[in-house]
Amino acid sequence: MPKALSVDLHVLSRFSNLALYILPAVFFAAGYFISFYFHFLTVAFLFLLIVNFTYTNIQGEHTILRNFGLLGQMRYLIESVGPEFRQYLFMNDREERPFNRLERSEVYRKAKSMESAVSFGTLLDYDGTEIKLRHSMFPTREAGRRPFLLVFGEERQVGRPYELRNPFMISAMSYGAIGSHAIRALARGAARAGIPMNTGEGGYPKYHLMEDADLIFQIGTAKFGVRDKSGNLDAEALKRIVAEPQVRMVEIKFSQGAKPGKGGLLPKEKISSEIAELRGIPEGHDAVSPPYHQECVDLISTVGFIRTIQETVDVPVGIKTCIGSLRDFRDFVREMKRQNVFPDWIAVDGGEGGTGAAPGAFIDHIGMPIYPALHGAVQILKQEGVRARTKVVAAGKLINAGRQAIAFALGADAIYSARGFMFSIGCIQARECANNTCPAGIATQDPRLESGLVIEDKAQRTCNYIRNTIHDLQEITIAMGKSSPSQLTVDDLYIPSGSDLWQMVGEETGLRDRLAFSDAEQPADNDSHPSHES
Repeated sequence: MPKALSVDLHVLSRFSNLALYILPAVFFAAGYFISFYFHFLTVAFLFLLIVNFTYTNIQGEHTILRNFGLLGQMRYLIESVGPEFRQYLFMNDREERPFNRLERSEVYRKAKSMESAVSFGTLLDYDGTEIKLRHSMFPTREAGRRPFLLVFGEERQVGRPYELRNPFMISAMSYGAIGSHAIRALARGAARAGIPMNTGEGGYPKYHLMEDADLIFQIGTAKFGVRDKSGNLDAEALKRIVAEPQVRMVEIKFSQGAKPGKGGLLPKEKISSEIAELRGIPEGHDAVSPPYHQECVDLISTVGFIRTIQETVDVPVGIKTCIGSLRDFRDFVREMKRQNVFPDWIAVDGGEGGTGAAPGAFIDHIGMPIYPALHGAVQILKQEGVRARTKVVAAGKLINAGRQAIAFALGADAIYSARGFMFSIGCIQARECANNTCPAGIATQDPRLESGLVIEDKAQRTCNYIRNTIHDLQEITIAMGKSSPSQLTVDDLYIPSGSDLWQMVGEETGLRDRLAFSDAEQPADNDSHPSHES
């Protein structure tokens, strides 16, 4: 069987860029020694050389052009006629996965502060399967609006509580998974917009600290940067990191949406000497984190591990988990009650999440989707009488205000996003994250590809995306007659019988919160989750 046609665009771009330096000289010599008419080619290729040099060395807006020059321009030319080609020959604007063109375009427009209005009606379904938001006959008036405020650590009265004044946060992306330019752009944009950024599990947050963003330091199962020689927590190392003024919170990652039940994976192609040093790992080998914390062998020791970290640092300490079983989560909460230990927040990561490398079987088949997992977790906290003891943060494809509003209605107190922010700095969903060949210069450690990502330009796009998304969320909240997204409840959703949430929230009329527990337990009535407005 013949091999499929493939082209190495990286090699081709290097060859074509080099050729553009050589060919003008060749044609100039031919025009001088052979025929004057060769000078027409000299002028043409000199023009192309100037354009290519401008793309790769002067302009900073487009990473693809900086990395690939004129070859990269072909992408934009093809994309410009993409809708016409797709309409008759290829996928439509809603068929791509994991994010379709409509979703990506919305983020791109917000990142560039472009007009987001669309014409001639929605391209989404109104066919009985779509969850919709219920607007009010009386939108909230100016005097009734309230600024968002969520205080992490207030329940435990920690020494350094954290005030979140915008309901949107950058989820975990470590140095290694993405490059230093991407991290600095995101951190600078986050600081400008006033939201915190999660460092991911990559060890000492060197590049995160170069900007002024507030940071959430994540402890993964490998404990990069804070582990001792035995693989256990090094409390003194953690204290040194938290002593950095920018490190405002600590998150323990038990599992993540991309690969729940499996540890983090950083391919060897992306492990530079600097990353190896920061993580304390060897070069030339894949960095595979264990699927569990060494200290956590059962529920008792897991809750005890949360207590240990809370006693080690004076900042809020939360956890991140992808829920696989609501019964397991209930047992987890009951153990928290027994030990009187609660994280300052629980980040519920939907199974549809995932920015990094992961086995396809895990990405495709493991982990509850964010909406039923979020709703189930919140209802269990209420049933156990401990909803007020912790905050709930939602993550899982929540890249726009509509999906975020649904998450708030299902009980979230704040929103995490990672891939939305990757789009904001130019991700084109090439899905090269694990190969160190990201053409947008984001998920790569290749200096040549990274150099195409101009930090200041992408930082402003990050800031724009944050502000415009929060603005949309505020507008939706007003239209629904609420003063803050924290006031949204399940009653503010239209959930048709064809929806995946139908079994969890019951019939649309009355919206009884009936969870589909395998042990047939029924939740209490759905009351509004605690308001956190100022």
